[in-house]
Amino acid sequence: MQAGIKTSPYAQWLAYCENGELAYQFCPDDGQAVFYPRVIAPGSGSTNLEWRISAGQGTVYASTAVMQRDEEPYNVAVIQLDEGFRMLSTVEGIDARDVQIGLRVMVRFRRANCDGAPYPVFHPTGVAA
Repeated sequence: MQAGIKTSPYAQWLAYCENGELAYQFCPDDGQAVFYPRVIAPGSGSTNLEWRISAGQGTVYASTAVMQRDEEPYNVAVIQLDEGFRMLSTVEGIDARDVQIGLRVMVRFRRANCDGAPYPVFHPTGVAA
């Protein structure tokens, strides 16, 4: 990035995703992880946010299977990352109806199509905690 040119927090997050990294922000003023990408920390109102890279490991915090006529169900889940933030995603590699709260998961990146931006999805790493 050229000096003096700023990009949005979302654009910066997408750049990390392009590199296969699950990034989040951290506010040293209140010691809180911040996700989704923002310009101001929601707890403190501080603009002093720094980028960090998640190890990509977490636990299913909440889960639902979405059923559609004539299609396989898919999962929508809230993932509690080990660094202290939650994100909405999906758990793949397991039947949507079998995703349970407490299941340990690991991030992977997927593209909607060859031109699309990568986005994080999760895969089980073991049994429920």
